[in-house]
Amino acid sequence: MSNPHAIPSASPRFMATGLWTQRGLIGQMTKREILMRYRGSVMGIAWSFVTPILMLVVYTFVFSVVFRARWGTGESESQTDFAVVLFVGMIVFTLFAEALNRAPTLIIANVNYVKKVVFPLEILPVVTLFSGLFHALISFIVLIIAIALTKGGIEPTVVLFPLIALPLVIATLGIVWFLAALGVYIRDAGQTVGIITTALMFLSPVFYPISALPESFQPILHLNPLTFVIEQGRAVVIFGQAPDWSGLALYYVASLVVAWLGFASFQKLRRGFSDVL
Repeated sequence: MSNPHAIPSASPRFMATGLWTQRGLIGQMTKREILMRYRGSVMGIAWSFVTPILMLVVYTFVFSVVFRARWGTGESESQTDFAVVLFVGMIVFTLFAEALNRAPTLIIANVNYVKKVVFPLEILPVVTLFSGLFHALISFIVLIIAIALTKGGIEPTVVLFPLIALPLVIATLGIVWFLAALGVYIRDAGQTVGIITTALMFLSPVFYPISALPESFQPILHLNPLTFVIEQGRAVVIFGQAPDWSGLALYYVASLVVAWLGFASFQKLRRGFSDVL
């Protein structure tokens, strides 16, 4: 029988096996998290469809009409073409930003779990991320329907989008683990992360193609972890192109390293949670 007072393991094997062992609890808590989000609202879970569509309309008007941005999808590019291209970037950014913005207060908001010695605190960031994935999936379904209606069909390469998004999900989990632990000790982390994610919205190719930037700035933008996923996501979903397999392989390796580093940081810092809270 394991000792509940033992120092939490930070090994990659424990990270993987621990999450698999707790998959049932993760599923239950994710379901509760999603339902709690819409409890008491008249429209309920329908808001998860309405919200991204409304924001899409606003952003499309501002950037395609006011600023007249173009994506190079053709001379006869319409606002509908702009909308579906923009939507891909919105889905990726929203998933990443929502998870990061909630991370610093995640443990603070669940002090009752900290006091329970045997509760696996490491699953709280996973639940938060899975809740975001649920809403991202709904947005992706809306996107596919929009493409099918406006273009008369979808590209077969669309099935590769989950493969492209997965490394970002893995890396995001690592970052959320780290920020969740850091937020217990540094209460200003939440405000700082909010500023960073807001800046990332405009430093990511969400509202514009990376080709629209001067060549000297493009390598800098590629340092943004969202850039590769957004660009490759558009390639497979909108343009029917094959992904950059070598770049994707490197992204997977880097994501696994980030995930483990985040988990190791969380396991080390969690020892003082009870004292601080």
